[in-house]
Amino acid sequence: MSEVRKFTKRLSKPGTAAELRQSVSEAVRSSFVLEKTKVVEPLDYENVILQRKVQIYSDPLRDLLIFPIEDVSISVIGRQRRTVQSTVPEDALKKAQSLFVKECIKTYSSDWHVVNYKYEEYSGDFRMLPCKSFRPDKIPSHVFETDEDFEKDEDSSSLCSQKGGVIKQGWLHKANVNSTITVTMKVFKKRYFYLSQLTDGSYILNSYKDEKISKESKGCIFLDACNDVVQCPKMRRYAFELKTIDKYSHYLAAETEQEMEEWLVTLRKIIQSNTESLVQEKKDTVESVQDDESSTQGKSENILESLERSMHPELMKYGRETDQLNKLSRNDGRQNLFSFDPEVQRLDFSGIEPDVKPFEEKCSRRFVVCCQDLSLNLLAQLSDRSEGGPTNVEPFFLSLALFDLKNNCKISADFHVDLNPPSVRDMLLDNSASGAEGTKGRSPGKSLVHGIPESCLRYIKRGVFSVTDPHVEIFLVARVEKVLQGSITHCAEPYMKNSDPGKTAQKVHKVAKQVCSRLGQYRMPFGWAARPVFKDSQGTLDAEGKFSPLYKQDSGKLSNEDMLKLLAEYKKPEKTKLQVIPAQLNIIIKDIPLDFTNCVTASYIPIKPFEKSCEDIAVEVEELVPEVAKYCYPFTVYKNHLYVYPLHLKYENQKVFAKARNIAVCVEFRDSDEADARPLKCIYGKPGGHLLTTNAYAAVLHHNQSPEFYDEIKIELPIHLHQKHHLLFTFYHVSCEINTKATSKKQDTVETQVGYAWVPLLKDGRIVTLERHLPVSSNLPPGYLGLGDTESRRPSVDAKWVDGAKPLFKIRIHLDSTVYTQDMHLHKFFQYCQLVQAGAKEVPGELVKYLKCLHAMEIQVMIQFLPVILMQLFRVLTNVTQEDEVAVNCTMVLLHIVSKCHEEGLDHYLRSFIKYVFRAEKPSVTQAKMTHEILVLSMATILKQSADFLAINKLLKYSWFFFEALAKSMAMYLLEENKIKLPRGQRFPDSYQHALHSLLLAIIPHVTIRYNEIPEESRNVNFSLANFLKRCLTFMDRGFVFNLINDYISGFSPKDPKLLVEYKFEFLQNICNHEHYIPLNLPMTFSKPKLQRVQDVNLEYSLTDEYCRHHFLVGMLLREASVALQDNYDIRYTAISVLKNLLIKHAFDNRYQHKNQQAKIAQLYLPLFGLLLENLQRVASREALYSCAATSSPASRDEFVCSFAPPSNRSSLIADKDPACGAALPNGHAIKREDSKGSLNSEGATSSPDQSENIRRSSTRSSVSHCSRLDQFEIRTLLMCYLYIVKMISEDTLLAYWNKFSPQELINVLVLLEVCLFHFRYVGKRNIARVHDAWLSKHTGADRKSQTMPALRSRAGGMQVRLQHLGSLETSFTLNHNAGTSEADIVHQALLEGNIATEVCLTVLDTISFFTQSFKTQLLSNDGHNPLMKKVFDIHLAFLKNGQSEAALKHVFASLRAFISKFPSAFFKGRVNMCAALCYEILKCCTSKVSSTRNEASALLYLLMRNNFEFTKRRTFLRTHLQIIIAVSQLIADVALSGGTRFQDSLLIINNFANSDRPMKATAFPSEVKDLTKRIRTVLMATAQMKEHEKDPEMLIDLQYSLAKSYASTPELRKTWLDSMAKIHVKNGDFSEAAMCYVHVAALVAEFLHRKKLFPSGCTAFRKITPNIDEEGAMKEDGGMMDVHYSEEVLVELLEQCVDGLWKAERYETISEVSKLIIPIYEKRREFEKLTQLYRTLHGAYAKILEVMHTRKRLLGTFFRVAFYGQTFFEEEDGKEYIYKEPKLTGLSEISFRLLKLYGEKFGSETVKIIQDSNKVNIKDLDPKYAHIQVTYVKPYFEDKEISERKTEFERNHNINRFVFETPYTLSGKKHGSVEEQCKKRTILTTLNSFPYVKKRIPVNYEHQVNLKPIDVATDEIKDKTAELQKLCSAGDVDMIQLQLKLQGCVSVQVNAGPLAYARAFLSDSQSSKYPTKKVNELKEMFRKFIQACGIALELNERLIKEDQVEYHEGLKSNFRDMVKELSDIIHEQL
Repeated sequence: MSEVRKFTKRLSKPGTAAELRQSVSEAVRSSFVLEKTKVVEPLDYENVILQRKVQIYSDPLRDLLIFPIEDVSISVIGRQRRTVQSTVPEDALKKAQSLFVKECIKTYSSDWHVVNYKYEEYSGDFRMLPCKSFRPDKIPSHVFETDEDFEKDEDSSSLCSQKGGVIKQGWLHKANVNSTITVTMKVFKKRYFYLSQLTDGSYILNSYKDEKISKESKGCIFLDACNDVVQCPKMRRYAFELKTIDKYSHYLAAETEQEMEEWLVTLRKIIQSNTESLVQEKKDTVESVQDDESSTQGKSENILESLERSMHPELMKYGRETDQLNKLSRNDGRQNLFSFDPEVQRLDFSGIEPDVKPFEEKCSRRFVVCCQDLSLNLLAQLSDRSEGGPTNVEPFFLSLALFDLKNNCKISADFHVDLNPPSVRDMLLDNSASGAEGTKGRSPGKSLVHGIPESCLRYIKRGVFSVTDPHVEIFLVARVEKVLQGSITHCAEPYMKNSDPGKTAQKVHKVAKQVCSRLGQYRMPFGWAARPVFKDSQGTLDAEGKFSPLYKQDSGKLSNEDMLKLLAEYKKPEKTKLQVIPAQLNIIIKDIPLDFTNCVTASYIPIKPFEKSCEDIAVEVEELVPEVAKYCYPFTVYKNHLYVYPLHLKYENQKVFAKARNIAVCVEFRDSDEADARPLKCIYGKPGGHLLTTNAYAAVLHHNQSPEFYDEIKIELPIHLHQKHHLLFTFYHVSCEINTKATSKKQDTVETQVGYAWVPLLKDGRIVTLERHLPVSSNLPPGYLGLGDTESRRPSVDAKWVDGAKPLFKIRIHLDSTVYTQDMHLHKFFQYCQLVQAGAKEVPGELVKYLKCLHAMEIQVMIQFLPVILMQLFRVLTNVTQEDEVAVNCTMVLLHIVSKCHEEGLDHYLRSFIKYVFRAEKPSVTQAKMTHEILVLSMATILKQSADFLAINKLLKYSWFFFEALAKSMAMYLLEENKIKLPRGQRFPDSYQHALHSLLLAIIPHVTIRYNEIPEESRNVNFSLANFLKRCLTFMDRGFVFNLINDYISGFSPKDPKLLVEYKFEFLQNICNHEHYIPLNLPMTFSKPKLQRVQDVNLEYSLTDEYCRHHFLVGMLLREASVALQDNYDIRYTAISVLKNLLIKHAFDNRYQHKNQQAKIAQLYLPLFGLLLENLQRVASREALYSCAATSSPASRDEFVCSFAPPSNRSSLIADKDPACGAALPNGHAIKREDSKGSLNSEGATSSPDQSENIRRSSTRSSVSHCSRLDQFEIRTLLMCYLYIVKMISEDTLLAYWNKFSPQELINVLVLLEVCLFHFRYVGKRNIARVHDAWLSKHTGADRKSQTMPALRSRAGGMQVRLQHLGSLETSFTLNHNAGTSEADIVHQALLEGNIATEVCLTVLDTISFFTQSFKTQLLSNDGHNPLMKKVFDIHLAFLKNGQSEAALKHVFASLRAFISKFPSAFFKGRVNMCAALCYEILKCCTSKVSSTRNEASALLYLLMRNNFEFTKRRTFLRTHLQIIIAVSQLIADVALSGGTRFQDSLLIINNFANSDRPMKATAFPSEVKDLTKRIRTVLMATAQMKEHEKDPEMLIDLQYSLAKSYASTPELRKTWLDSMAKIHVKNGDFSEAAMCYVHVAALVAEFLHRKKLFPSGCTAFRKITPNIDEEGAMKEDGGMMDVHYSEEVLVELLEQCVDGLWKAERYETISEVSKLIIPIYEKRREFEKLTQLYRTLHGAYAKILEVMHTRKRLLGTFFRVAFYGQTFFEEEDGKEYIYKEPKLTGLSEISFRLLKLYGEKFGSETVKIIQDSNKVNIKDLDPKYAHIQVTYVKPYFEDKEISERKTEFERNHNINRFVFETPYTLSGKKHGSVEEQCKKRTILTTLNSFPYVKKRIPVNYEHQVNLKPIDVATDEIKDKTAELQKLCSAGDVDMIQLQLKLQGCVSVQVNAGPLAYARAFLSDSQSSKYPTKKVNELKEMFRKFIQACGIALELNERLIKEDQVEYHEGLKSNFRDMVKELSDIIHEQL
């Protein structure tokens, strides 16, 4: 598929298809090895819905098929303002002349245009859905068995609430009796007994450790099982014996005679009443049966009817149950499974980006400064009116500003405050008007400013400051000024002196009055103070901060730079040298309250909310934000201010003016330089004056010829600026002498003009704001602005320059405007556009030049004017006529801006722009294309030109912007042109579709080929393209978009790396999130042509091409998912998550909540079933189906092999699909198979526990699939999807679907349900906590890289599922990783898990009940014994096995009742497996800690018996009776049942049912039920010790063995106990013993069949495997209990089990013996498949034998003699000796430690001692306070003759029953002595049975000792050494090191040891005569053999050694020669 399908039918130009194909085929790689998912042509959507219009409109669910009308609309949203009125002046547009200013003004005053998608909320991830009802309001809490406290004692109350209550109680001694043990005096234990009567009338005797009943009862005796009580004084004083029906006795003894008498009387009474009632019952029964016969003859009664007649309310209720009612009750209060999905629970919206907000004014950290008071220490009462207190004696003026010490700058404008009280202000009055003209006439204050009376704005005392970047080094500085008077020092002095304050005040005041009247308008600096603003960089206000003292202002340190230096100094801790003026400055800083009103902007525009009263107004103080991109934001309001800062005048060298000392600067703003020009009234005034004035003065420095200034003059600029606008500075000399006597004429010369300076505002049309140095002129000629020009415009008079026109005056200008830009490139671009608009001729290439220059634009400007610039660029783009280059360049600029915004992290501005501002304008030229088309073309052009990779990468990375713009442009085009009404095919021109297609093709290679080099870019474009195509589905021809999607997906291939697969799924997920995804998939039937329509219900249930065409998106998704499932973990994970999230979305979509709608939607996903069934073996692992491998029934193991493949081929599940994969085992997930019965033998998916098994099975594994197992999380996710579909889909559809299946596939369908139960089982709080902690430790590591979404913070929150992969038990809350897990988390998690388990249980119940109804006939075939029935039954059992909640169990039991009454034959006829398994599970529920469960279970058990009774035509319920007994035994064996009170309760309930069930009264039924409960109680009593020895495996096995022995007459029960033993052995790793149990069970069944003449040989056939097998011949044929359904089939299964077990036990040699029994059966049945397998196994076994013989690596066990001493502890075990068989190489210390630990736990670790010595123990020497255990290592013992027969290692380890150990001694009593005196005692022990046996330990039943004399010891030693050497030499590959060690020990030994020592001691002439000649000759013979062996060994060594050992070898040789020589001398013959 290297070429994309022909698109010609849609292309506008005919020639282009070929070129397109070409480009794609290069792009899309061609050689795929893997078969690619076939590309299916999508359907032509528009046509289909047109043709099927009738069908669609007549469909009742047409909402699912039709896109709603009015899907998209445009809304105009009024711009939200902060201010009461718009900031744009009213006639601004009229006044504006520059295009840029106009566009800015338009932008700030226009409304937002938003495209609304009505169903937008439905087009994202499920988290975006509008209904937030994902989680139920109250999650129900479920009760689970596993959570009930294990320690919770059985509710003893339940046994004392009995009918008669407690009848008698007291202490008795009880003998601990086991039927196998003789009773001696010592074993009585003291117990406290309660005798009570139960509700069913029977009596029970419970014993406890003490009087408290709270503890578990230690034992109980049921008196209805006793038939006599007699005294037995022989046993003990006051003892008596309670005899039971089965000849079994309980021995009790009282403390006194009187007590004994009382007990005897009471017990006799009870027993007597029991026997009487029994006799009566029998009589009743016989009579009633006769009555009954007559009355009911001829009409048999249905069991349900008879239940209806029963008087018992419970039973009557059960009688009324029907399937329909059960279903209804199940539907009650159901939950949506997905509500508990961890991701829905987590519902964190972190990945979903916040909604895009419109542009708004920047919000910085704002706070308010309230100025209250400034008072110095000279105060006086000024006014005559007495109301004011004393005040300052002269006016002071305050200005506040923020300084930033970190960045060394001033960061706010000045805030001027006048705090002078009225009486002080009056001092200035007479002067204030002199400077300003025109105010004399009308009093100020009447005029309104922006609707506020000017008077309210006069004295503002509250300033609102804002800080963008708060930190601790920001200071609020207050500068204090006063009226100009003289030098600062002189003026401050009175305030700082300590003389008489009253006098000084008057003096100062007097002078001040004069000064004010004369120089009132001039100010001078006086002092300053500062305080910190913030505590931290978060912007917490430093509310406690105080102002510094008021420091005197130093006249040399006035500028802002100096102020920053002073602040730095003030901050330091040292004492400052600054002089302090005592003063009180009261200024408060506080946070802005929420209800802050009456605030105006810096331009005095009122801010909402503004009250009419206008009191106490606050003003905002402009922040001077540093020009850094990160602090920039797009302007939204009109602001046009200019700040002017006069800095410095250098006048010391001027010669023009006589006096120029106290210099004042006056600033004006003019728009003309003519002589009569007036200044504009646009300068912001100081408090008290006009708001806007025409001039402003800077503060004056006394006697300073080159003054510095710090004043800030703020000017409101006009909207339109022209060349003549300029600033004019006038300098005055102010005369300060106060001449009191002077005349008023003299007074007038206060100021003398001493120079002018001016500066034009614009340069080349832009405002220039650098620091400027200006020359000063002494005169002001008209037309002075033209002075600098060389042209003729020069004025007639020249300027007279001061100091040779040197730049003497330094100023700084700061522009704060949102309508003027200082950026040259931007300015020129707009200027050019303005020219073109005005009709100037376009010069080719000129526009391109300006566009290219825009790349150099400053980033701050770009952001501040973002909407204006972008809109202009789109305008230019749209108006492109021919020039392609302009469009591309325009797009490149857009791209540049977009990428810059992203780099600065300001991309949210772009989002706001697209959403609110962007509008595609109609092209001014008619033939031009629409914005979207041009943009698509230029994008494609950029992507195709391969030169500029940077641009391409940026375009890909930020493609979202362009795609969003396209989408909005398309939407507005359709809506504004009203094209939305047209059929979709006609909405857009063909050329546009063509363009889109070529853009898509241009993108593909960048994703599929370059993904590695540009991962981020390719991911982003993949994501945004998906979003765009999703939008296109709303606007365009849907078939066309499908094709685009198809093309894009075809670009991927199955061989793709992980990253690409993720892209593909992100893409699909996005598309599938379309709000109308369901209609896009057309969930309706596409009927087939008549011919194919044979009874096919048009079910599209598999991923056929048809299906994928009709339901395009879902088809594509499922296809891709099915391919992904064959891939590795991450890819599967991605696919599964996408699928699940989509289904969650459907489940919660509130548009589709009706169940029919949900059913239709679910039906779309039917092929998912097929997908799961294909992957079944990966979902249903062995562990899945019952890790509790306890096969519940005594029946065969076919129970749990999920028959996938034909049962024959069990081990290879996957039929040879993929032989190429060979036998490689993927992921060896080794699973320990609990026992060989394992379920689901999917060897393919799991490698086996030990390699040995591989060999045996390897040949069957040739076909392992290459897919690894899915992990828990994936499986749960898939199953959740499956359950959702199964639950929602309609029953008809489900049935139609099931009917398509073959029987085998149907079973798989059921397996899937079973798997659901397993994977969602509730594991209990404890485990949840455990899993959690494990999870945490695993996932908090850095290894799991969280892989989040592209930089585009997608609305849909992309694939952040990644972060949420939480292993199997997912956490449903966002975990706080470092904190571990809190209790609450776990409780919540458990709550969720419980709800999931319950919901899954009910869904599966629904499904299986429906299945059972639908397939009743198939299920009944062969009397209900068929694989389908088996599976259905397994599922019913699975409910009980996986522990459901109390609520769910109620329904489970109802279903089970229905099931039993529907299929009685399956339970009560033929094989017993089903009945057995059911009894086991129900009985388990009978001991439940949850009482309702116990009651339900008891009732079910009762109904089972009753059904059985009816089934046998009311004869008996023998089968159920027996199976219950067996099940009880099994439960006891599994220690899952003790005769605790809860179980007693259940028995009571059953008895009560029997007593009150009226229709049964007349039959033998009630008494048989009673009989059964008696028997159960007997079994319970017999096995009471089981619980005690739970921890002691040997004791436990002995107990179970003795039980098995006692059931010789009941083969079923014997088998139960043998099975149970096997289970314990497997658990403990004792495989040989387990194998023996299997062999015994098989022999038992063989013997049974042999006696029935159904099998040629009985247990004798197994004699070769083990001689112990004869025990099975002891079977008694007791007719009473024979309901045994053994058959050849059962036997074969058991034999197969033997093979398995023997293989595990590594006893390969015996496998052939078993096979000899199976082969004839297979041959007879023609089971060739199985024969092949069996012979393969045999082949494997023989191969293994050869291997282990060669490697000698097989260790079949080590043996020890263990003896127990200590009557008080071991009771009946005291003095017993056993041989223990321990696995492999167990050391003596190891077994000693194990026993020490085991018995230490039992008796207390201090009391147990190990006897190390192997000598005979003298019991009298042992301290009875301790328990002693003697452990000795023993070896198997064989006579010489036997050794010659048992040739192989195996034979010497199999079937052995004699063992030997040796003890050295000397006659002198020491252990060791010299060679001559050393004796040895050899002890040979014989055991009762041979090893291996069904037990690990066998008692010793015979001991034989041989004493060896010293010469015998010598012969023995030499014999051993010889044997060792011979063994080493004869080995296949010789172990050289061992050989050399042995040789060294034989030949190189010191003189007094080794072989020679023996020779000297016994053979030298002096000694030999002391010993019998025969013995001496024996020894000599031994020595001859020894020397011969050494010789051979030496030769061998010589052959093996390398050079480096030659010397060593020579040494050995010479030693050997010496030894031979000496020996020859001793025995006088040459050796």
